[in-house]
Amino acid sequence: MSDGRRVIGAEHVEEARARGRLVIEVLPNDIVTALASETAERLGIRLVDGPIERPAVARTDGATSLRRVLYRRSPKWGAPTPVTTRNARRLTKLALIGAGGVGGNIGHLAANANIAEEIALIDIAPGLAESIALDLNHSAGITRSGTRAIGGTDLGLVSGADIVVVTAGRARTPGMSRADLIDINRRVIHASAEAIRTQAPNAIVIVVTNPLDEMTVEMLRATGFPRERVLGMAGTLDSSRFRNALAMAAGVTPADVEAITLGSHGDEMAPIVSQARIKGRPLDIFLSPDKIEACVRDAITGGGQVVALRKTGSATLAPAHASLELIDHIRGARTGPVPVSVKLEGEYGIDGVVLGVPCHLGKGGLVEVEELKLTDQELAALKAAAEAIRSRLGI
Repeated sequence: MSDGRRVIGAEHVEEARARGRLVIEVLPNDIVTALASETAERLGIRLVDGPIERPAVARTDGATSLRRVLYRRSPKWGAPTPVTTRNARRLTKLALIGAGGVGGNIGHLAANANIAEEIALIDIAPGLAESIALDLNHSAGITRSGTRAIGGTDLGLVSGADIVVVTAGRARTPGMSRADLIDINRRVIHASAEAIRTQAPNAIVIVVTNPLDEMTVEMLRATGFPRERVLGMAGTLDSSRFRNALAMAAGVTPADVEAITLGSHGDEMAPIVSQARIKGRPLDIFLSPDKIEACVRDAITGGGQVVALRKTGSATLAPAHASLELIDHIRGARTGPVPVSVKLEGEYGIDGVVLGVPCHLGKGGLVEVEELKLTDQELAALKAAAEAIRSRLGI
């Protein structure tokens, strides 16, 4: 209005609620509609006569600012909580092809977090998927989760899924590389892809089966889906192992570490040292070059270390958490870039091969690939990983 008065309507109250505000300031000349007053009372928002006195801006002297900076560098400093959004989408159906160690743990985590109305577990072993589904439903009496689980051997259970996570396939044994599994697990991927293509044509597929990058390529080929809807879970897991190694070496918690690993999910993976930070500072503030290199090696060999200890299987818990991280990014529970294996189309100077790179994900899967500023050595390692995958697949 020309005289500076506002008309506060119900829509203004609704907007305030959407922004998380509990108070609306009403200035002397403002007009509040009757519907606005009713809406505010219903939503628990107070209409307060203004002008409201604002607190004075806090001013900090240089000495105090310096103390705060030094405190953030100390071992007692805690990293800020990662940004999350409250507008996370609940999935209609999550399907898990493979109900073994990784698939079963994904089902457990997803059901406990109540992220889907239904979880379908599928496994070739009779009774395995059914037993886990029943176990999850029994636990709902404690967790109060609204998720219901079903299980069986029929791949048709993927029907109507929003997201399908494929973990099925032979696991590594001591002395076996991920690449040794290509021919064995290719058949599993093709069978899964056919079911997904026909029964869940709009699904986003997350591949966990090893060798991960190569199997993601096979899934792309077999489904015919666009690259946006076929993702490989690799960098999330490898980055977690890198962060853990750095945290242990520096004597801090993993929450104090930000680090990312790109490239392949195998010997050619590339932990990105130049982008890694401990308490917001470069690694060389805390660690010697030798210790940094040891952490890089630990990230690369982390999966093999688990295999060597287990003898008859590979890691299950960390891959399950890594898969949930991708699902959370897709449904909007997390934001920001996350390392994912996707088919590159010119990013980082690489084309036509699946490789782990930082990506932004959303409801439709891949939103965009984020191109980090890498050192010449890191970029060379990324391209070497791409060529190794091409060679193994003959592309």
